[in-house]
Formats: sequence, structure tokens, C-alpha cells
Amino acid sequence: MNIPFLKFIKVYYILSALLLVAAMFFIFYYNLNLGIDFVGGSILEVQFENRPQNSLIKEKLASLDLGDYSIQPTGEKEVILKMREVNNELHQNIISKLNEISPVKESGFEAVGPVISTELREKTIILVIVALIAMLVYIAISFRKVSRPVSGFTLGVVSIITLAFDVIITIGFLAVMGKFYNVQFSIPIVTALLTIIGYTINDKVIVFDRIRENIMRHKHDDFKELANNSLNETLIRSLSTGLCTLIVLFSLVFWGGETLKYFSLTLVTGIIVGTYSSLFIAPSLLLFWQERSFKK
Repeated sequence: MNIPFLKFIKVYYILSALLLVAAMFFIFYYNLNLGIDFVGGSILEVQFENRPQNSLIKEKLASLDLGDYSIQPTGEKEVILKMREVNNELHQNIISKLNEISPVKESGFEAVGPVISTELREKTIILVIVALIAMLVYIAISFRKVSRPVSGFTLGVVSIITLAFDVIITIGFLAVMGKFYNVQFSIPIVTALLTIIGYTINDKVIVFDRIRENIMRHKHDDFKELANNSLNETLIRSLSTGLCTLIVLFSLVFWGGETLKYFSLTLVTGIIVGTYSSLFIAPSLLLFWQERSFKK
């Protein structure tokens, strides 16, 4: 059965536009809840004799008015606390409170200044831009033998547009999570975003590669029909790959602990959005580009 996916291009455009506008609104209205990696603060590393649950640590530190802070278990007994900048007195009070739960040994304490955090923000932006440009070059080179009815460069540009869409929607989701669930935008979240770029570009390459194969085999066929056939041929593969990945990620969300929960949830969001954009937005944009070029 050949499903006419590209018959509903306007639906994909409207849905995508609504998602994009909503994401941009959330990003600019709520802003991102930046972690101390990006705004500066203090990092305290401690080792418990018997590491307690994060909820117990939060309950014990509630009276110290630390504001927004994160608790990251590491190893078997260690915990990393990331918080606003604290003075020596408050630092010692934190250690005392933790000792009331279980004997604790301080492994390290350092401050992340505003200069370092600003530099980190700039490097993160550059890193994402470089990753997108690298993907453009990769697609253009991989599909350099394709010239008609769409070129390898066209495939690369469409990939970048859809990858940017994936990232923006995911960041919009993080803005909402930061507002209502105090999820901080930190280095692990940046790692998740870069992982999403790498994962979803694979989906797009699969679809584009099938389009290229069909172009080579059926050069004189209608491009819309050819693209639609290619989409039908790759649909099951893309959905099954995404579903298997999501099963693992949802397991981490529910049973991976506080450290992996929001990292995994970011990946879940990005993969769902990326699969949608690979299957429906990317072919639609290719068809739009091809029709515009044909008219010219």
C-alpha cells in the first residue's frame, strides 16, 4: 500500500509553523533556566559513608535558602551539588547539614565565575553552529553526484533547516520544563542536543539516500511521486529505529535516576521531533524547492 504522504504538505507546514511559533514564544517568554555552568556559582563535591536519596538531601538543606540548585550523584557514594555562589559560612553550614544525614567527606569545592560561564555560553553556541555547518558539508559531499532534479547542496540546506527545527523545538520544551519543573540548561543538556543533531541527521540521510537511489533508477518520473515512494519505502525503518531508541530512553527516564532523567527526556523529545521532520518536513521542503526551481 502506497500512502500519499506528500498530499498533506500544507498540514505539515501548518503544524510545523505552530510548533515553531510556540517554541520561540516559550524560549523568549520563559527564558532558559540556565545552570551554573552558564551563569556562574559554586560546585561542592562530597562523599557519603552511606549515600542518601536526593529527596532527603533537599529536605535537609531546605532551611539554608540555597535557591535553585542541582544534586548529581556520581560513582557509588559521591554527590555533586551545583548552586549559586556561596560564602565560606554557608559552605560550612551545608557540610554540617549533610553530616546530619550520614558522615560526609568533602572532595572538592570551587567557584565558577561569570567570565568562565560567559565564555562557556559562547563556546556552546559556536559548537552547535559548527556542528550544523559540518552536517551541511557532509550531506553536500555525500550526495554530490545528484544534480537533478535536486542537488546535493539542496539536500544539505534542507537538512540544516530541519535540524535547526529539531533543536529549536527541543529548546522550547526545555524552556517550559525549566519554568514549571526547574530543569536547568546545563552541559549534559547541551550534550543531549548535539546527540540529537547526530541522531536525526542519520534519519534524514536514510530518506535522502532512498530518494537519490530512486532518482538514479527512474530519472524521468514525476519528482513528487518519486519522493512519496521513497518516503513509503523508508517509513517502517525510520519508525522502528526511533521506537527501539525511545524504549531505551523511556527506561532511563523512569528508572535511570535523577542524573539521567532530564538528559534522557531531552533526547526523547529531540528524537520524536527529528523523526517527524525527517519523514514529513524534509521531503516536503525538497518538493517545494524542486517546484520553485522548475518554474524558474
